[in-house]
Amino acid sequence: MKKIAIITDSNSSMTQAEAKELGVFVIPMPFMIDEVEYYEDVNLTADQFFDMLEEDKKISTSQPSIAAVTEMWDEVLKEYEYIVHIPMSSSLSSTCQTAMMLSDDYDGRVEVVDNQRISVTLKQSVKDALHLAEQGKSAKEIKEILEANKADSSIYIMVDTLTYLKRGGRITPTAAALGTLLKLKPVLQIQGGKLDAFAKARTIKQAKSMMINAIQSDLAGRFKDFPIEDMIIEVAHSRNFEVAEEFKKEILEVFTHCKEEDVKICELPLSVACHIGPGALAVTCSKRER
Repeated sequence: MKKIAIITDSNSSMTQAEAKELGVFVIPMPFMIDEVEYYEDVNLTADQFFDMLEEDKKISTSQPSIAAVTEMWDEVLKEYEYIVHIPMSSSLSSTCQTAMMLSDDYDGRVEVVDNQRISVTLKQSVKDALHLAEQGKSAKEIKEILEANKADSSIYIMVDTLTYLKRGGRITPTAAALGTLLKLKPVLQIQGGKLDAFAKARTIKQAKSMMINAIQSDLAGRFKDFPIEDMIIEVAHSRNFEVAEEFKKEILEVFTHCKEEDVKICELPLSVACHIGPGALAVTCSKRER
């Protein structure tokens, strides 16, 4: 029997194909769209999702059902002794608390990690967990290490349209109308799992500059005690791949410690895209566990 399995959910921006290649497991996040249930990267692609979002269909996010979680755990525990389960941040969803409650019935065989991450930084946590398991760490030790280092990451996101922030009630209709009139490109940040305002840009170029400066500031401040080669910088987007490719080139010019193959480009999870819409662009920074 294998020792430790790593499980996450699709809020990690990890696709089912990537998970299979790495040897981990991904629980797809459910969405209700016009009263029909869909599952991210199973019967709902990003393109289909954005098409329906732009068609103004009624979309709501949800957490995986108790059955979906426990059935995967039960199946995985037939082959593995322990599970390290790394869901999205407890600050953004009740998914984590539900998993912790469910793990009480598994006699210590399931360790649920709450390290306050989402998207690319959560994906890095999954890779770190794999690395730590290969080093011989126990499931409990992996949980403790990931939670101890939960603050060692940043995400900055440029929002291209205010429509979806207004729709979700995150800004008022008046603020959305004024921002649209001024052609503002808000830059948001995720620190410790919470989505907050960071800055306001007038152009995509200015927004990209703000995000790069923010990462530079983090590297010189919050992360200054970490070896620079351990700081992974990546790009994420929501239906904005060409701009993301250009942004990656700019990142490589500024952050010369980055290897081109390490600066991945991936899509933001649909649960984030649902609130900010298409055209978003993000840069992330997280420490790699050695």
